[in-house]
Formats: sequence, C-alpha cells, structure tokens
Amino acid sequence: MKTPLLILLLLVSLIGNTQPPAPDYIPANHTSIKIQPILHGTLMLEWNGEVIYADPYGGASRFENLPAPSMILITDIHGDHLNPETLLAIKTEKATFVVPQAVADQLPKEITSKVIVMKNGESRKVNDILITAVPMYNLPESADSRHTKGRGNGYVINLGGKNIYLSGDTEDITEMRALKDIDVAFVCMNLPYTMDIDQAASAVLEFKPSVVYPFHYRGQAGLNDVEGFKKLVSEGSDQIEVRLRNWYSE
Repeated sequence: MKTPLLILLLLVSLIGNTQPPAPDYIPANHTSIKIQPILHGTLMLEWNGEVIYADPYGGASRFENLPAPSMILITDIHGDHLNPETLLAIKTEKATFVVPQAVADQLPKEITSKVIVMKNGESRKVNDILITAVPMYNLPESADSRHTKGRGNGYVINLGGKNIYLSGDTEDITEMRALKDIDVAFVCMNLPYTMDIDQAASAVLEFKPSVVYPFHYRGQAGLNDVEGFKKLVSEGSDQIEVRLRNWYSE
C-alpha cells in the first residue's frame, strides 16, 4: 500500500523544487514593480499591467504560476538566454519580443509574435515602455571571445520612473561603469563566462545603483561567492543595497 507514495516521494526528490523565491517589490509611479527571480539569469518584472520576462529559461514548470508575458527580452544566443524549448512551452502569443539581430536570426520559426530588433545604443518605446539596449561583451575584446561586442544586448528598462538594468553576459566594461541613475541592477558574475566578484563589485561601486541583485552566478566551478560580492560592495558604499536571492532552486 505504501509503494505508490514512496514512488511519488522519490519522483519529487528527483525533480526537485522548481518554485521560485518570493517576489520583491519596488515603489514606482502608478504602482509598485514586482520583481520575480526565476532561474540563473531569468526573471519577471510586472508593472501597471505589463509583464516582462527576461531570458526565459528552465522549462515550462518554472512559469506555471506566473502571468503570461506582454514582453520578452532576450540578451544573447546562448542556451541559457535564448532557450527554444522554454519559449515554445510558455504562452508567448501576446508578447512582443525585444532582441538583438543575432537572436532574431535564431528564434524558433513557430514563434509568430511581434519581434523588435534593437542594437547597442538604441532606445525606443515598446508597449509604451522606454527600452535602451546597452553593450555586453567580454574583455579583452576579440573576435573569438564568448561574448563579442555588438552581438548581444544588456537592457535598461524604465518602469514607473525607475531605471532597471539587466547586464546580460558581460564583464566590467566601460559602458557599464558609465551608467547613470540606475535604480535596480541585475549583475552577472560567473567564471569563465563573464566576470568575478571583484570585477562586478568594482563596476557596481562606480555606477552606483540604488539596489543590486547578483544573478547569473553559476559557472564551471559551481555557484560564485555572492556573499563575498555583498561584502565588497557594502565595504565600499553604504548607499547601495545588495539583495541576495536564491536563483537556483533546483
């Protein structure tokens, strides 16, 4: 009689917990911005009826209890950013895709939603939300680097008067350090693909976002030391709030 229950418990343990952590809220004009970490570099922003998915990845189960997106931002062509399996499994019928050209060239042909291509340095309103595409790339610049300059986009999104920065896969480039008036920043830090915590902390202390979330921090050696990142930032400034969340509930 206990066998079915034991099998069920075993399956649950193998599948793991795919439920995201509790959301955060940022005060903004009209209504608060809901920030929902999902997995790795994937998150949802919800504000004033708009639902924005960034780099949807991880399979349909991670999005089951979330509202369908009105906009999807994709930063680059790698599978943890442009993930066809996830895109084809979630509801994208009413979503506008904002992507770099390299991503547009590789989107699944089954996706018939509106696609807007943006390049580094371009700003435009999408669904009446101002989006700016910013560079993301590895240092030193080279034609054979994992992330070449101009191929992918980071994004600055203005929601309710708040500027939200999504780094994409980048190192501590000049363009990141020159950012101004960023209210919330999502900053990657995983080796050997992007940067270490010292580079990330140094850049954050230069462009001074009000709030920073370390995300995309799983690399070849496992999870990066986000507690160490927080210590570096907190020692350098008492004006930047570092929010640590569990981006890997697997």
